[in-house]
Amino acid sequence: MTQPNSAFRHHRAMVIDDSRIDRFVADRIIKRSFFAEEVVLMESAIEALSYLQALENTDDLPEVIFLDIRMPVMDGFGFLESYNALPETVKRNCIIAMISSSADVNDHLRARSNQYVSCFMEKPLDKEKLDQYFLESTSSQS
Repeated sequence: MTQPNSAFRHHRAMVIDDSRIDRFVADRIIKRSFFAEEVVLMESAIEALSYLQALENTDDLPEVIFLDIRMPVMDGFGFLESYNALPETVKRNCIIAMISSSADVNDHLRARSNQYVSCFMEKPLDKEKLDQYFLESTSSQS
């Protein structure tokens, strides 16, 4: 995969959220905290799956996908079911972080038990959460 600009931790991140405001906030936080140089914003899980399926080069994949749970038509869990059918190159190169404002304990448990979900983050995203979930996970892998 393409190496990010040295100031950024990742080259590309994707935010999948039906809320225009939440996408805007996530985009600003991700860029301002130097988490990712480029942010791909998707309004729906279906749109995001189409985008991922159409990519022919792993360099174009987002390294991190921030996935909202509650969305119309296909929710975050529906995305994960369909994500399972994507090529292994996609699944090996993307980290999924579920994001939600849901207080439902079952959502939290279900997200954490999914093999593709690396972490569960409460909305709104902020620099502290990005540091907590992503710096800790990368330092523990070293």
